[in-house]
Formats: sequence, structure tokens, C-alpha cells
Amino acid sequence: MSISRFAHAVVRLFSASSFLFASFIALGAASIFSQGVRAEDTHEVEISIKDHKFDPPSLKLPIGKPIKILVKNLDASAEEFESHDLGFEKVIAGNSSATIRLKPLKPGTYMFFGEYHEDTALGHIVAE
Repeated sequence: MSISRFAHAVVRLFSASSFLFASFIALGAASIFSQGVRAEDTHEVEISIKDHKFDPPSLKLPIGKPIKILVKNLDASAEEFESHDLGFEKVIAGNSSATIRLKPLKPGTYMFFGEYHEDTALGHIVAE
């Protein structure tokens, strides 16, 4: 085997092994990051809207975990579930439900309300 052919073989070997190494690192990183937020790490809670009021009006949620809130609108009319503190708003049609997903919360109290009935549809989240 000539030096030139040997050099090409070495380059191909290093190229292939570099590709395999990079692939291995990428798969490992993807595995680590995909395990960062697993379904069992998400805290799920349910709240309903009935007679233009939230039930329960107060939610106690853990800090540091993603949150999934299932909101069931038991009224015939639509309601907008909104929070300026948490930066979301979602219109929920009458007799239907919606899911709100929140990033992990910091300790504190966060207000939410129903925009269409702000006088009665009031509530808050306590994260601790």
C-alpha cells in the first residue's frame, strides 16, 4: 500500500470515527435533555368554571416543576381564562375544556381571572 493510499485510509477512518463520536455525543445529549421534563415531572391540576366562578378559586402549586392546568368550563357561555402575572390568556368555549401549560414557577402569588366576568371569576395561584 502506498503512502498516499494509506493516508487516504487513515483520513477515512478518522472521518468515520469522528462522525460516530459526534453522533454518540448528540444522542447522549438528546437523551439527557429529553429526560429533563418527563410527563411524570409535570404537576397536573384541574379547575372548573361554573356560574362564572372558578372552583377552586385558589390553587397551591409546587415550585420548580412544569404545570399543566386543565380548565373545564361548565357554563354554557365562553370564558377567557387569563393571567397577566403568568402571561397567558385562553378563550374556553361553553361546555368545553382547555389545557394551560406553564413553565416552572418561582415562589409567589399569581392572580388569574375570567375576563368576561371579572367581577365574579377571580382566583389565584400560590407557588411554594
